[in-house]
Amino acid sequence: MLEGMLIVVTGAAGFVGANLVRALNERGQRRILAVDNLARAEKVANLVDLEIEEFVDKDDFLHRLADGEYEDEIGAVLHQGACSDTMEADGRYMMRNNYRFSLALLDYCQDNDVPLVYASSASVYGAGGDFRERRECEAPLNVYGYSKFLFDQAVRRALPERTAPLAGLRYFNVYGPREQHKGRMASVAYHFFRQYRAEGCVRLFQGSGGYAAGEQRRDFIHVDDVVAANLWCLDNPDVSGIFNVGTGRAATYNAMAAAVVNAVDAREGKPRRSVDELVAAGVIAYMPFPPALAGRYQSFTQADVSALRAAGYRAPFVDIDAGVARYVERMMAEG
Repeated sequence: MLEGMLIVVTGAAGFVGANLVRALNERGQRRILAVDNLARAEKVANLVDLEIEEFVDKDDFLHRLADGEYEDEIGAVLHQGACSDTMEADGRYMMRNNYRFSLALLDYCQDNDVPLVYASSASVYGAGGDFRERRECEAPLNVYGYSKFLFDQAVRRALPERTAPLAGLRYFNVYGPREQHKGRMASVAYHFFRQYRAEGCVRLFQGSGGYAAGEQRRDFIHVDDVVAANLWCLDNPDVSGIFNVGTGRAATYNAMAAAVVNAVDAREGKPRRSVDELVAAGVIAYMPFPPALAGRYQSFTQADVSALRAAGYRAPFVDIDAGVARYVERMMAEG
């Protein structure tokens, strides 16, 4: 179906986008149109070892689509581009960048029979404890989550009369290679690794939301599993809908910190230690919960992946010990 056609990857210089380009390259795909905003030029490091046909600035891309520049050339769009800063205060920018841009892509893909697979987010669920892809479970806590939620709503309206495959993937807490440019929005696995290597300790939040120190829980998923779900949608154009993409197993921040520390220590021939041992040794420490996050923080997430499984997705998800060990090995090899 896609042989010889362009595959568009938006956010191609970003975290998930660059990993998707890598995976497409590994499949032999070179006709990739990379779309991104390189106002932060350091993101280009994610592209230097990848093969693409063309790079187009995000704003120019919509104009080129409107001008018919890629008529009958685009085989699919993997839409990963977004402002993912949950602390972003400019709601107008967030809605233009995440919502309006996505709407334009949706219209183009449906008008031109082009499959669209896009990144949604578990942030749409807010502080609720029911993580099913249903409207009554959704109550985002910030404008980032709202921008994702609002586009999901537009997709829901489009699904009954869609003219091309249309799949939204709600990512939970993704970690893995090529996220170094994200700064404070990089995964806790990345930050814990850097803290431990630099200072010999890892700092977690004190108790919040009814959880003890470090016992807040998230569904941490390796980026390779996220990429696999995207490619599965690409390979199964009969599948449309909105689906959670997480492991279905929440883990505590304490467990994630221990996984990072033990993965580093294992590379240096040191014995594995429990969370209690790491706390007693001062390797895991706790800091006050930031006031800026009050009322805007998800203390618990855990994907309900039953809809994804019912759609036919059978691949297993890596657990945090194995996934973190793989990630730490990569980071240590890169220095």
